[in-house]
Amino acid sequence: MTAGSIVLYEGLGTAVLILLGAGVVANVVLRPTFGTGAGWLMITFGWGFAVFAGASIAEPSGAHLNPAVTIGLAVAGATEWAMVPFYLIGQFAGAFVGACLAWLAYKANFDRNVEEDPEGNRDTRGIFCTGPAVARSGWNVVTEIVATFVLVFWILSNPVAQAPDGSGVPQFGNGALGYAAVAFVVIGIGCSLGGPTGYAINPARDLGPRIAYALLPIKGKGSPEWGYSWVPVVGPIVGAVLAGLLGLGVA
Repeated sequence: MTAGSIVLYEGLGTAVLILLGAGVVANVVLRPTFGTGAGWLMITFGWGFAVFAGASIAEPSGAHLNPAVTIGLAVAGATEWAMVPFYLIGQFAGAFVGACLAWLAYKANFDRNVEEDPEGNRDTRGIFCTGPAVARSGWNVVTEIVATFVLVFWILSNPVAQAPDGSGVPQFGNGALGYAAVAFVVIGIGCSLGGPTGYAINPARDLGPRIAYALLPIKGKGSPEWGYSWVPVVGPIVGAVLAGLLGLGVA
């Protein structure tokens, strides 16, 4: 896999991940839409399916879609460190593009939202990036560490299924579910650990769309909350490194 191909497939996959992920939040948060007020479960399932779609597209590059996953795999020896910068370039660029596409898809709804309520778009940052339910930076980082550790260690513990040589009944385990299995894990993390911080568990998923939110001409929008932006970057990376160290003998 060439560096250019990694950037391309990671960019495409991450763009679709964010398009569908930010899209489901917009569908729930904005009004009027056909999903207004659908709630947290709608969001967690939407993000899970977004992971499945994005990962399926990025399959040729290994479908990392997440700097934390890339770094965790590198720490565990499953990804070459020389390729890590190219994964990250594709992931951050794709996240930014995906966020912009989600805004375009809901442009009329953003406009109508502020027409009905001049303050209606003040809280739309959450469509693009995460924020804490209770602002305690240290504990918010801990939440992101724990949630990301679960994701990355699960990935390291469940390699892609491969048909065995010879005869007999193949034993694929969870790997037989492919990217659907990862989607289930992400849904589980969202339902169980997403309450405190919105479960970024992915630096690109948060920072790329946060930058997009800061730049996009959204009428009446609020602050991108740069003071919090380091939490969903540092937390997932620490969690991924810990998972990678523990997974050295697994990958």
